[in-house]
Amino acid sequence: MSDKPLEGQIAVVTGASRGIGAATAKALATTGAHVIITGRNVKDLEAVEDAIHDAVGTSTIAPLDLTESDSIGRLAHAVAERWDRLDILVISAAMLPTLTPVTQIEQNQFSKAITLNVLATQALLAAFDPLLKRSPQGRIIGLTSSVGAEPRAFWGAYGATKAAFDNLLLAHGQEIGRISETRVAVIDPGATRTAMRARAYPGEDPQTVKPPEAVAERITALLVDGFENLHRERVEISA
Repeated sequence: MSDKPLEGQIAVVTGASRGIGAATAKALATTGAHVIITGRNVKDLEAVEDAIHDAVGTSTIAPLDLTESDSIGRLAHAVAERWDRLDILVISAAMLPTLTPVTQIEQNQFSKAITLNVLATQALLAAFDPLLKRSPQGRIIGLTSSVGAEPRAFWGAYGATKAAFDNLLLAHGQEIGRISETRVAVIDPGATRTAMRARAYPGEDPQTVKPPEAVAERITALLVDGFENLHRERVEISA
């Protein structure tokens, strides 16, 4: 197999300024994809791009806030003008509201989480669907959490958004499964060394959980090897 199995493919990775999104962007670029890296922090995106270029990969920075009403449409338009298609969409961006009992959920935070984790996901699917259908084999991978399928005390706000996230992605996969070559996968990274997990588990030794690169490696392998539509899995890798 070529050491650049994704050569020539165009990928968009959201939440690519750090954590799993950044690691995935780097991994995809290493395998030959041109990666459009999105996030709100320009400095962090530039650091990711520098790492990609140092590894002789290619990328384009697209700083944006997915919660802004027209940002996703602008991004899709820019991709369409430059490449006329999209081969890979990795939806990694997410917000974790403060962990609290359901009766004490802070409405402003909950609203922001719904906007990013749910509404922006639907907007991404809608905006990029035509471009993914122009790819010989468009692929969508969404990063979820186990609390979306298995409710957990104090995680109600985040879990509710991830349950909706899963539902949107898998419903979309069913809708397009017989009319296009686009395939959808939902991946639960499991315990991973990210800033989000550090906020949720402040007393945890980060070295006891796997690094983001382990999840990125699995995502890249799925994209290289291929997966069936509506694929779901949890990444279980020891630290």
